[in-house]
Amino acid sequence: MNSTASSTTAASRSGAAVILALALVYLVWGSTYLGIRLALEGGYPPLLMAGGRFIVAGGVMYAVLRWRGYAAPTKAQWKSLAFMGFLLLLFGNGFVCIAEQTVSSGLTAVAIASMPLWMGLFLAMRGQHPTKIEWLGIAIGFLGVVWLNAGSALTASPKGLILLLIAPIGWAYGSVWSRGKDLPSPFMSAAGQMICGGIVMTIVGAALGERFTQWPTLQGTLAVGYLALFGSIVAFSAYVWLLHNVRPAVAGSYAYVNPVIAVALGAWIANESFGAHDLGAMAMILSGVVVITLAKAKRT
Repeated sequence: MNSTASSTTAASRSGAAVILALALVYLVWGSTYLGIRLALEGGYPPLLMAGGRFIVAGGVMYAVLRWRGYAAPTKAQWKSLAFMGFLLLLFGNGFVCIAEQTVSSGLTAVAIASMPLWMGLFLAMRGQHPTKIEWLGIAIGFLGVVWLNAGSALTASPKGLILLLIAPIGWAYGSVWSRGKDLPSPFMSAAGQMICGGIVMTIVGAALGERFTQWPTLQGTLAVGYLALFGSIVAFSAYVWLLHNVRPAVAGSYAYVNPVIAVALGAWIANESFGAHDLGAMAMILSGVVVITLAKAKRT
């Protein structure tokens, strides 16, 4: 009886941890699109801003983890972390930052919502096929994203749209590639990826000629601080933990919720308007997330 009770308690704690991690990724990453926009408007170059943010956040996490006794990554693990940082951060985040120079934050979030579809494709290529119900959830969520974007007033440049096509592909491939690899603990993995990815982004940004042409504003600096603390340390760590503990379809479901958060914040803070069309699309997006989550519960 005690063994059964202990198992039930452990399962409840595990379920609560998954819910908390998903909530952090949903809410915080949904707000980062607006944060990136405010940072860019505040005078920060895209890749230098993103690279510096991740180097600081990753460095702080790494120092704290080492102080608490976590083992440093091995040489082989550093190579894996560097490759993941290259895909997830340079492509997945860096291209988003560049795109947001000409693309609205709402459309950016909508475009990135295609990520779970690419993740499902890469998993299928590895022989790890999502279940039929998970595919159904992915399809419902994607239809919601299309509905959200159909007929909207959001505009984008051709360059921005190309970057927003590549970004979710890089993020999805990096997430799937990491499955089964020899990696350190989830939090050390997050720190290592941020350090490696941040260095690459800074180098690429400098090579592309990015420079500070003006003194950053206070609002822009606060936005970078928010991105570093909550977007990088808190939410990215939660996402890496999810990759180690749930199916990729569940970890990637944040991409369907982020557009809802991004549009809502745009309306609240940036005075962007939306009506019944957008609310209906958001409802469909959330329905897709619910289907994916229930499919995961049934499979477990």
